[in-house]
Amino acid sequence: MTATQQPDHIQLGMTDDEYHRVIEILGRVPLAAELAMYSVMWSEHCSYKSSRTHLGKFRSDQPWVVVGPGENAGVVDLGDGWLAALRIESHNHPSFVEPYQGAATGVGGILRDIFTMGARPVAVWDPLRFGPLEDPRNRYLFEGVVSGIAGYGNAVGVPTLGGEVEFADCFSQNPLVNVMALGLLKREQLVLSAASGVGNKAILLGNATGRDGIGGASILASASFEAGDEEKRPNVQIGDPFEEKKLIEACLELYDRGLVVAIQDLGAAGISCATSEVAGNGGLGMDVDLERVHVREHDMTPGEILMSESQERMLAIVTPHNETEVLDLAAKWEIQASVIGTVTEGPQLKVYAKGELVADVPAASLADDAPKYDRPVQRPTYLDEVWADQPIPPPDGDVTDALRQLLDDPAIGDRSWISNQYDHMLFLNTVIEPGHNASLMRIKGTSKGLAVSTDGDAHRTWLDPRRASERIVFEAALNVAVTGAAPYAVVNNLNFGSPENPEVMWQFVESVEGMASACEKLDLPVVGGNVSFYNQTDGVDIYPTPVVGMLGFCDPMPQFPPRLDRAQDGMAIWLVGDPCQGDFAGSAYDRIINQKLRGRPMEADGATARNIIALATELAPTTAVLHDISTGGFAVALTEIAIKSDLGITVDGLSTAELLDETPLRFLAITHRAHLDTGVHHQRIGTMGGSTIDFGAAGSISISEARAVWANAIPRRMH
Repeated sequence: MTATQQPDHIQLGMTDDEYHRVIEILGRVPLAAELAMYSVMWSEHCSYKSSRTHLGKFRSDQPWVVVGPGENAGVVDLGDGWLAALRIESHNHPSFVEPYQGAATGVGGILRDIFTMGARPVAVWDPLRFGPLEDPRNRYLFEGVVSGIAGYGNAVGVPTLGGEVEFADCFSQNPLVNVMALGLLKREQLVLSAASGVGNKAILLGNATGRDGIGGASILASASFEAGDEEKRPNVQIGDPFEEKKLIEACLELYDRGLVVAIQDLGAAGISCATSEVAGNGGLGMDVDLERVHVREHDMTPGEILMSESQERMLAIVTPHNETEVLDLAAKWEIQASVIGTVTEGPQLKVYAKGELVADVPAASLADDAPKYDRPVQRPTYLDEVWADQPIPPPDGDVTDALRQLLDDPAIGDRSWISNQYDHMLFLNTVIEPGHNASLMRIKGTSKGLAVSTDGDAHRTWLDPRRASERIVFEAALNVAVTGAAPYAVVNNLNFGSPENPEVMWQFVESVEGMASACEKLDLPVVGGNVSFYNQTDGVDIYPTPVVGMLGFCDPMPQFPPRLDRAQDGMAIWLVGDPCQGDFAGSAYDRIINQKLRGRPMEADGATARNIIALATELAPTTAVLHDISTGGFAVALTEIAIKSDLGITVDGLSTAELLDETPLRFLAITHRAHLDTGVHHQRIGTMGGSTIDFGAAGSISISEARAVWANAIPRRMH
């Protein structure tokens, strides 16, 4: 049987069992439009059917959590009536198919998740993964994605304050484009998505509906890639940041004027998702007339209109009394608006086209009755071999040759080729810009500050998902702590291969366990996240890549928060944390210098993590520089400070192995103080001054030479 002869449900990505479940729910064979709705709503991307069994391990019951997982964004309380909304999402497959639009619409979608809650979006971060830049195709994808994020974020007027990037062969055919956004609101501005009030009107706001993005959730994000799938450009949405800017301002004014009962953005699954979720969440139904939907193409079928993922669209539930005022406000902001439905007693979602009933389904069934799989789990066969092959620490000698190679790596070298394309000073709230441990921003008119770090480690996660995922949480928490902000809340983006592969599911389950355990040890709520499965091309899975978005909060914000460029001549360099313990498994040294990925990473201790993170937060208001020691160990961390501060260092007594070791939960403190009262292990290891990075017996390198290598790591590959 050819693809065109396959049953409709198979072509739409559904299994036979799922199709028969739809028949059970409806008591009949589904109509074409109904089948389209179930196919997108029950896709992996929308329903989390392979992951829901395990996501309950994440806790979100801390008292400062206002809205946890399940809404468009998580919301936490900052005191004095202030709330913060945060969300992270992936746009991986669309960005491989069409890098500029895939990344741009990823930014647009995450911003809508934020302002759907009533919050004004104030910042964006972009954790990225690509294949090696020596490959022209990877350079094309890298440049297109960064341009798409910059083009959309800059135009819509939201600063991009940071992110991270990694490179590995497994990402060549499946890059990862994750986007995190943060918004601010006052408590009275909070809006949720559950409809209420029989007779209330559903108003579609924003762009006209077209064929762009049809099947995006089920085809692009819920299935593996095969050769030729890059031709699926019709499934990629097209973004319009100027329309989004108008939509943001219009929606925020709707909230301020109290005109909205509930609201939902139209992302994956489009109208199917928005109508069913606002009705189902409120225990109600809805009558929808597709003839009232403003469209760009007038020959679209009901299924196409229901599945379309055209961008910059919102569905607002308003009272009949406010209907005219809402339409007038939309006209004021020059955005299209159509009354497309009416809230009913329920539970049915009824869809009409040209006077004909084309869908009649229980609204809640599209989400609540989605399949939930407990996939088989199997420990990967490769682990015994890679764990047995423990890396050998480097011998004593000159470390500078290894340092040059590390600084030349595009994931370690200067990332300003990326960040310089982003406007990070929009709103003038940025206190610490891209290029430091974390970004820090003020809440204008208050003493409060918010720090954010996004962190992942695909290489170590491939070696040990549980230990690596714990360490990712701890590192992200330490990154915000060294700005003076206490870790406050987490969102995560879990990027994995095919869930139908038991070894991938083992990686996923172990990663969830590790991340949940670390969050519990730090008393951190997980307020939302995203699962991206089927990151697989031609049978090759990506490395398991969980990404943490860590929100830190401080009140008051330090007057002079630590920065990498604040070191001064004569300041002491202190190591805070355990001495080197020889952790080279998955280290930059072993990967880049030895070209090997092997060994089992060290386990990080939860009690130590709490103490180290709390201490960093405590030291921040009175310390010039705090810098976590992670990728590349001491050698890279010290060099980054020297380059940023344009000041040399003298460090003596550390061996080559100690300089390159990546033992977790350590940081550098640079201060004029001759003593530190920390309560944890610490030692003075050097002094700031001069124009040379001097490692004593392990060699030396001038700042100018180190900077030249570091600054050219990405540009020399791109040009």
